[in-house]
Amino acid sequence: MSLIQTVSDVNNTFLARRELICNFTGLGGKLKKLEAIDMINKEFNLGEKIIIPMRLRSHSGKSIVTGTFYVYDDEGLAKKHVNPTIFSRLEKSKAKIAEAEKAEEKPVEETDATKTEATSEEPKEEKSE
Repeated sequence: MSLIQTVSDVNNTFLARRELICNFTGLGGKLKKLEAIDMINKEFNLGEKIIIPMRLRSHSGKSIVTGTFYVYDDEGLAKKHVNPTIFSRLEKSKAKIAEAEKAEEKPVEETDATKTEATSEEPKEEKSE
């Protein structure tokens, strides 16, 4: 049983895009937009096409998330049709994920310079008269 159920799959020739509406079962409140993009890409074998998540809606009392996605062949056309705020939000989330992966790869280690600075400072004794 697949996690993704297709509600609607329309090829909009006027706007030169494919409009997908899908239900994600069992992911209520847990699904992020970039994860949804990856799942849609794998399910429909979209390859290098531009997938834009327009809306992810959780239903109260159910563990279903309904997602609306636009699939474009041309990125320039997508930027003409879709609000630029959506693209900037996607880029921010991609940057955060890349930054987190970078931080995991290189754990913070003390360098030799910081070790010598810490050991060279000796506590000063105050003289009371």
